[in-house]
Amino acid sequence: MSVCPTIYFRPEVAGNTRRLPSWWLGPVVPSNSNRFCFASVLLAVTALLAGSVIPCPAQEKFGDLTQKSLEDLMNIGVTSVSKKEQKTSQVAASIFVISQEDIRRSGALNIPDLLRMVPGLDVAQIDAGKWAISARGINGQYSNKLLVMVDGRTVYTPIFGGVFWDSQNTPLKAIERIEVIRGPGAAVWGANAVNGIINIITKSAGETQGVMITAREGTGETGPDTIRYGGKAGGLGSFRVYAAGFHVRSLLTPTGLDSQDDWRLIQGGFRTDSTLTAKDTLTTEGEVYQGDAGELAHMPISLQPPVNGVLALRDRYFGWNLLTRWNRTISPGSSTSLQVYFDRTTRGDNTYGLGLNTIDIDFQHHVGWGARQDIVWGLGYRLTSDDTIQTLRISFTPADRRNQLFSAFAQDEIAIQPDSLHLSLGTRLEHNVNTGFDIEPSARLAWTPNSRNMLWSAVSGAVRTPARSDSDIRVNYYAYPGGPGGMPMLVSFFGNPKVKDERVTAFEAGYRNTWTSRLSLDASAFYNRYRDLTTVEPEPARIEVNPAPVHLLIPTTWGNGMYGETHGMEFFANWKASNFWTLSPGYALLSAHFHTLASSQDTAIAFETVGSTPSHQAQLRSSVSLPRNLQWNLSAYFVNRLSALAVPSYTRVDTGLTWSAGDHAAMSLEGQNLFSDRHLEFSGPDSTVQPSLMKRSAYVKISWSF
Repeated sequence: MSVCPTIYFRPEVAGNTRRLPSWWLGPVVPSNSNRFCFASVLLAVTALLAGSVIPCPAQEKFGDLTQKSLEDLMNIGVTSVSKKEQKTSQVAASIFVISQEDIRRSGALNIPDLLRMVPGLDVAQIDAGKWAISARGINGQYSNKLLVMVDGRTVYTPIFGGVFWDSQNTPLKAIERIEVIRGPGAAVWGANAVNGIINIITKSAGETQGVMITAREGTGETGPDTIRYGGKAGGLGSFRVYAAGFHVRSLLTPTGLDSQDDWRLIQGGFRTDSTLTAKDTLTTEGEVYQGDAGELAHMPISLQPPVNGVLALRDRYFGWNLLTRWNRTISPGSSTSLQVYFDRTTRGDNTYGLGLNTIDIDFQHHVGWGARQDIVWGLGYRLTSDDTIQTLRISFTPADRRNQLFSAFAQDEIAIQPDSLHLSLGTRLEHNVNTGFDIEPSARLAWTPNSRNMLWSAVSGAVRTPARSDSDIRVNYYAYPGGPGGMPMLVSFFGNPKVKDERVTAFEAGYRNTWTSRLSLDASAFYNRYRDLTTVEPEPARIEVNPAPVHLLIPTTWGNGMYGETHGMEFFANWKASNFWTLSPGYALLSAHFHTLASSQDTAIAFETVGSTPSHQAQLRSSVSLPRNLQWNLSAYFVNRLSALAVPSYTRVDTGLTWSAGDHAAMSLEGQNLFSDRHLEFSGPDSTVQPSLMKRSAYVKISWSF
């Protein structure tokens, strides 16, 4: 769990007129220019559409979403467990797939809202643009034990060890599926896949042909408004381009004040899918985005005199990325994949600034060996380079840093009994500059006695490697008067270059069953053992002269003084109550026990770690097909209280009514948080950000494709 504060930026605060550093590539969007910028992007895309060479008919459909059979649902192909396609009914892992149909039914406005439907995933919104998301416990604003990817490109930041969800806004219509694994996946994906993996997979360009326009207006936000065009261009194959933008209005603080946390984003992107030869395909995709999000944060304003305050900050971020993937089929039993991507991101506010470049190369080979073994192996290399600026609130030493990550993995699936019993053995070896070599093994056993039943078990190990905020950061929290001789006092946190990997050994078991053609069940249980978890340890006070004036420094730093365990169970079901009505209940139970070593002086973090995740979560989703092309969807989510954060339990109810006019147009009326007008979802000990109250909202959405 991180105690690093969220750090966001508003140049006009306190008369500060800092220039952004030379590496800052993105222009800063004035708060009143969002619609102008979005309109400019739309005009550019419209011009591109006008010059497109081969228009293609639209393929978006707005059909009856309750007609998919349970057999189809249990046999969706997934790739996140072993980097090869498998049916969900045969996967030896706790996996939940959010399909495009689930996305349409949900009425969600963004990816975090979509993830609420996953049993065992804790999704808590902090303010208008920030979330705390974790699997199986240990939640916080920077959920550093959950690996998140988009089409194989990691969006886990090595600077703060987590995900900036405000910049991860893949258009929901472009998503084919989201694969969510609860439990470690480090043997395949590497470090930081400790408690889970979220893999967002977008549609191929061939599936998004023609023009699609969506517009949304509501009480809480404008947009996302999206325009997308897909076509074919000779040897290039299929392609699509899109532009999107939205503005989320600010919420209220628990005391009833304006949180000043409104959130804006504009983005655009493209994808091409080409068939080079009978054996070779090439995918290339990229995007560019620019946004800003506000927050209220507590911080020291000056040391002479010592003054602290809650300031309205505005984080401004800009980024772009480019990915290409070459797949080659060597023979019916052998294929290779080479993926390369580059990612550039910049962020800054009045209290910090950073830029990060990432280049990643990943090769893998999938080959069958004899009649009983199926092997996937691969090699990887990642280079990250960052640059930061120093402020009174936060700084890094050194100010810029370059890191390399080397990796290799192998996984062998052995058919002990070809039709029923399979054993998967795998491991990943990684080397990083902070902690050296890491080995992350796994063993998974799947037994399928018949077509309706499947049992599985697994044991695996994973590590969370230190981020820059663990080893190199300094955060000044509070300034006080009353030091020796009248000098001021400054409470600060320092990173620890000697901090170690956090480790987990996980034991899991599960059962899947298709009881009848109308009822299916998926259940899993787990026991996780953690060691070397980070703690906050005090250091001796000392006199410090920089920053001026001379003051008494009261420092703390990271240690690895906590250990513990979590255990629990998760289940979800699909029940077709009738030909027109589908019900999907789910439940998750979590019990956590954490302790500090006798050598640790941290007296709070064990309690905070246990009490930052709900012990009970329950949900019920309903989808009903009505006459006259109407569909009614309803979701109810119960979340138990967070004892360490003074967050009471709450129930969230969302509902929506959708009308479709043929295959190419739809209109929906959606309501969110209908059960209570305002409620708190998270108020973390890991952040100085002031939380906001989630409020009741409604919106209208129109989708049109041709």
